[in-house]
Amino acid sequence: MTAVFSHGRLRLYLLKLLDDGPKHGYELIRLLEDRFLGLYAPSAGTIYPRLQRLEAEGLVTHTAAGGRKVYEITEAGRAELRQRADELATLESDISASVEDLSALAGEIQTEVRGSVRDLKRELREAARQTRRTRWEPPPPTRPRANGAPRSAESPLLAEFDQRLAEFTVEVGALVRAGRLSDTQLRTAIRVLDGALDGLRRLLR
Repeated sequence: MTAVFSHGRLRLYLLKLLDDGPKHGYELIRLLEDRFLGLYAPSAGTIYPRLQRLEAEGLVTHTAAGGRKVYEITEAGRAELRQRADELATLESDISASVEDLSALAGEIQTEVRGSVRDLKRELREAARQTRRTRWEPPPPTRPRANGAPRSAESPLLAEFDQRLAEFTVEVGALVRAGRLSDTQLRTAIRVLDGALDGLRRLLR
């Protein structure tokens, strides 16, 4: 859970969201994700236990609709919101600041990843050029195969390499531009790209 919701503040914000109208748990999760611009989304294991406690305290109630529990705030829940109006205003301000910080961090990470992708593209293009140049070098003596047929000097693997390189570059760019990677996924992606570069460098030595 993001730090802005520590010390029971998520409980208060759930009451605030329910004060706008009845909602089921999935709607509450999506509303929170939207509030944080997709950079944070609570899990069902975070939301539903809190809804159950709010219900046990008489602050919300639920009805079954379409196989889902739809939660609605009670008068006792609205009374708590009124009593904690100042705290709720501070929470809204903290959420706005948190969203700005998360957005800035996400931008820095995306910039770093794009830089890594550009470096990878440059290295791969150079590897492709080196590979194409080697096509015109005299081939080494061929070994006869078991059936007596010599190996072809023009390997079809070179054409396959060019195709895979182009597909890889396009797909990596699309994944980064999607902008939906978590911090952990971005760090893993950077390690994967670095590993691919190291492998190619060792191969071309």
